[in-house]
Amino acid sequence: MNPRVRRFLRGLLVAVTGTGALFGAMQLVPYGRAHSNPPVVAEPKWDSPRTRELAVRACFDCHSNETKWPTYAKVAPLSWVVQRDVNAGREVFNFSEWHRPHDLAHYSGLSVRSHGMPPPQYRLAHPEADLTDEEKHDLARGLDATLKKPGQR
Repeated sequence: MNPRVRRFLRGLLVAVTGTGALFGAMQLVPYGRAHSNPPVVAEPKWDSPRTRELAVRACFDCHSNETKWPTYAKVAPLSWVVQRDVNAGREVFNFSEWHRPHDLAHYSGLSVRSHGMPPPQYRLAHPEADLTDEEKHDLARGLDATLKKPGQR
């Protein structure tokens, strides 16, 4: 066998083995697999069932205690990303814990209108959250009506 080919194959074997070992070591990190859905304590008073239905499709996985944990959320490093996104989403505001203050919730409609929410990587992995323009309009309007800042009309 040609020495160049042999060196290439040896390098390829080392790279594949190293990648496999790194992937295996990632699975030992405990973060991202303790999926929990705490109880639903209180939801906002929705302006319409349509708003809630669209929010369930596009928002609830990260902004509620009713997360549907996909299979890939059990495999690092994707599990780390999913856990971080759910933790961050619930921290910003949580539709299932509406008894807590939610200072940023009234910006939700604006986030939908400006295409900031749901984020592109979420829409890619969850086609049901890739809303039509009409659905985005309905969701943004409904979130504005449901989550208006205290004192707003």
